[in-house]
Amino acid sequence: MKKSIMILSLGMMLISLLSFQAFDFFSSMTKVDYIDGSKTLKFTTKLNTSHISQAIKIDPNTAGFEAEVKKYVNNNMDVAVNGSPKALTFTGSQVNGESVWVYYEISNVSDISSLNVRNSILIGQFPRQVNIMNVTYKGTLKTVNFQKGKESAEISF
Repeated sequence: MKKSIMILSLGMMLISLLSFQAFDFFSSMTKVDYIDGSKTLKFTTKLNTSHISQAIKIDPNTAGFEAEVKKYVNNNMDVAVNGSPKALTFTGSQVNGESVWVYYEISNVSDISSLNVRNSILIGQFPRQVNIMNVTYKGTLKTVNFQKGKESAEISF
């Protein structure tokens, strides 16, 4: 009886250990702040260094990395303010270990009643990718998620 319980216990432990598999978590976080004094929307996006370097096929430690990140973000992020498409101005990026921080902005934004955003960053490369965006406008915070099949959203204020 004691031997049966021991074998059963070892079997259960083996099954529970095998049920935990290592997996990558695919996500990005974008913070958008409206700066009333300069009438600017400031974007800060945090990406996984390994994932973005795989997507743009360039090592993050090379000179051309920032230019490729700029091109990639411009191809995978669209913003319309009150129905009017706006150009994103890339202001820089920074590699910090496992994270890449990307900075961009939209100037000459007066009042916002709605933002239409398409955020397909890394979704084509990683189907389980989830992009989270927090938008703060005049003290109001709105959060939206983008994922495969839901790359666009409208945010109303």
